[in-house]
Amino acid sequence: MNAITDTVLGVARSATGRRWIWRQGEARTGLGISQRLGLSEIVGRLLAARGVGIEEAPHFLEPTLRALLPDPSCLKDMDAAASRLADAAQRGESVAVFGDYDVDGACAGALMVRLLRELGCRVAHYVPDRIEEGYGPNPKAISALCDRGATLIVTVDCGIAAPDALAVAHNRADVVILDHHKAEGALPRVRAAVNPNRLDCDSGLRHLCAAAVAFLAAVATLRELRRRGHFAQAPEPDLKLYLDLVALATVCDVMPLTGVNRALVAQGLKVMARRGRAGIAALLDVAQAKDAPSAHTLGFLLGPRINASGRIAESDLGLRLLVEDDPVEARAMAEKLDAVNKRRQEVEADVLSAAFEAAQLQADRGHPVILVTGEGWHPGVVGIVAGRIKEKFNRPACVAGLAGGLAKGSGRSVAGCDLGAAIIAARQSGLLETGGGHPMAAGFSFRAERDGEVHAFLDERLAHAAVLPSAADLPVEGTLAVPAATVAMAQEVARLAPFGAGNEEPVFVLPRARVVRADRVGKEGNTVRAFLDGEGGGARLKAICFRAKDGPLAQALLGGGHLHLAGHLRAETWNDSVSAGFHVVDAAPVG
Repeated sequence: MNAITDTVLGVARSATGRRWIWRQGEARTGLGISQRLGLSEIVGRLLAARGVGIEEAPHFLEPTLRALLPDPSCLKDMDAAASRLADAAQRGESVAVFGDYDVDGACAGALMVRLLRELGCRVAHYVPDRIEEGYGPNPKAISALCDRGATLIVTVDCGIAAPDALAVAHNRADVVILDHHKAEGALPRVRAAVNPNRLDCDSGLRHLCAAAVAFLAAVATLRELRRRGHFAQAPEPDLKLYLDLVALATVCDVMPLTGVNRALVAQGLKVMARRGRAGIAALLDVAQAKDAPSAHTLGFLLGPRINASGRIAESDLGLRLLVEDDPVEARAMAEKLDAVNKRRQEVEADVLSAAFEAAQLQADRGHPVILVTGEGWHPGVVGIVAGRIKEKFNRPACVAGLAGGLAKGSGRSVAGCDLGAAIIAARQSGLLETGGGHPMAAGFSFRAERDGEVHAFLDERLAHAAVLPSAADLPVEGTLAVPAATVAMAQEVARLAPFGAGNEEPVFVLPRARVVRADRVGKEGNTVRAFLDGEGGGARLKAICFRAKDGPLAQALLGGGHLHLAGHLRAETWNDSVSAGFHVVDAAPVG
């Protein structure tokens, strides 16, 4: 296990209000990894700080599906699901894929639509409207799919909490659920309910997103068809070509990038780099992503654009993009998603300022949980706003829009505070009309007059959040002199990629770095670019700080002089030239 130790350079409160703390692993383990595998000392030390042992290190650095993919049959009901999906393929049945409007739902839906079409099924898809229908299956939609001739309905990223809606399909169509949300109470009476978060599923795969569950279902289905001799007369799909979808969903649903997820994302990024999927290639072009795709590309360039459609536009546009093979049609859809995302940003900005003001008052009063509501706040952006509030105040945050006396919203949480369980408990107690989710995210609705009761319940349930600092600590993994921040060092650090939840990108500190020059860059001047040198001058290093606006980091960098700077060291390519760059995430005054 890694350990968090004393403050770095005595920084107890940085420019952004954070304490800098050491993140260190067992020194002997790091040295052992370096010596056994012939790695640099820094790579061994970083691996040890992540709790990676000597035996696990090779698979961490070179994650392969051959080594890390589990047997799909370890998931409860998977064999039954694979058998039913194989039946549908052999009979050429009419199948409906019922999805969700976020990235995971779009990717899981696209995966199943493409696979079943490739296997010879007639496949339709359905994604509910966020505002008109809400999340998950509803009786009217399920009945309509049966009326259109579906003999099998596959729900992806939803369904486990919809027994009443799925009961409408009884004696009309079979149902297979491929979900990962928390399951509670009686399961729907369906042909198969595959969900690693079922209480009776002992697979140990609770960290999978829905697209990963769908991928395992695809593996199991092809295995079953192979066993039946189906591919003696028909070509077998290459499932490796679906890994770009799984990688995109895993990163955007903030699943931990460890174990099998690490392999799925690492291999999926390789597939995406070949740009074989018209929809993703078009979206990469529209987002002006010129470098090889990384986890950052997925989470910050592709994901928000796909999500935007489900938030404020056509709920199924993201899924349609991912199943589109015509490059011209895909480009048109990608441009539409880009425009929708710009509109989403404007809507979000309108809500954010008012929500921040209300959240500040609650934080000042010491609430463990922040719950803010506003008349007319768009339900498609409240989750993003909740995430911003969570980041700013280091508290679980719930944000809801009010309409017709009903508050409908989303929440985001911090490590150690299971918001999903708290929301489910509030619903079970009768305080909420609807509610469910993950430890880190949840959705809910309640009558506006019950705002105070709901807030008090969440405060009590997550009371331990009250002792959290006002800003999350910043774990630092080492200090670097400016001359040591080289391309070679950056490339060593990059061996631990892909970075994300569960495998955060290492943060290094440049002590007493001198800001030689700093300027605002970008269309709106929200990015600050600086040039640094260390004590005694000499080597020069370029630094960049995104989303700086007029905040404390912008003021610190533009003020010049000597600073302790914390950030990520990266190797950057521009016009075929590779240089080291330092991405600033925090700053502190010197002494």
